[in-house]
Formats: sequence, C-alpha cells, structure tokens
Amino acid sequence: MASTLMMGTPAQAAPAVDELDNWLANKGMLSQMSQASQSVTNKASELVVHAMGFLGVPYQRGGGTVETGFDCSGFVKAIFEQTVGLVLPRKAEQQAADTQRIDKKELVPGDLVFFNTMHRAYSHVGIYVGDGKFIHSPKPGAEVRIESLAAAYWNRRFDGARRVGKGAEEAGKAAVVLQ
Repeated sequence: MASTLMMGTPAQAAPAVDELDNWLANKGMLSQMSQASQSVTNKASELVVHAMGFLGVPYQRGGGTVETGFDCSGFVKAIFEQTVGLVLPRKAEQQAADTQRIDKKELVPGDLVFFNTMHRAYSHVGIYVGDGKFIHSPKPGAEVRIESLAAAYWNRRFDGARRVGKGAEEAGKAAVVLQ
C-alpha cells in the first residue's frame, strides 16, 4: 500500500505544474520570461565580448579609459558603462558594496570577482568570463588580461563574488541584472 501512495504522489503534483504553465502561457508570461532570459544572456555575453576587446591595454593607476589605460576598478566601471549603460562606483571596495554577494559556484559571465591584493578586503576587481576565468587590469607594468581563478595567487586572495544589480537598484540607479 505504501508503494501505491508513493507512486501516486508525483502524478498528483503534475497537474499543478501543468496548470501553472497553462496560466503563464495564457497570460503571455512564458514568452516574456523566455525573452527576458535571452536578453540577460545576450547582455552578459555582450559585456564579456566587449571587455575582451580591451585585452592588451596597459595598466594605469587611476586610469579609466583606453587612451589613459585602466586600473582594475576603472576597467570594470568603463566596461559596464559602455556595454549596459550602468554607472558603477569608481573604487573596487565601493563596487563590492554596491553589488549583491553570491557564492563562487553561482558565478556566471558578467559577475564581478574580488580579491585582497593590498592587505585589505576588496582591493582588486575583475569580471568573470566563464570557465573559471576572469578579465582584469592587474598591476603597473601589466596589461588587461584573462587569468584563472584557480591560479595559486588569485585563489589565495579571492575575496568573493558579486552580482551587479541589487545594490545598484537600491541606490536608485537603473540597474541591469546580468543573470
């Protein structure tokens, strides 16, 4: 008898899911949700592709343009402004404070990754590009480049992952959640 009840349980749950799907479809919401998801994916891809266009640009402390070069936070700020029209704060620790904390295993392209490189939290920032890698402007004498989060140096200094959107909305900005 217990096996009969267990076998019946999934069948009882199915109509509720079907009813929800039907209701969402009738309201045109499934299509809207699919379009929104595709738009988010496209924006994240566009952001990463745009960031890769700056590979090789030299590091410049306080720099925020291709002409002057970039420091880490200037690079992130410029990429988000140019790609999605979102104005992020200037400093890495401010960018961390203005974004939503996520778990490292939740990272998707377009998320921010932070590191403790100057004996203080959130002193370095990069943009996650997928496959365990991030793009950033690392240090004087270097250029914008892609590196692995698994590299010993970055792994030891990893401070956390953040998602652009929630903090920016709370600050009254027109935020675009990338994923």
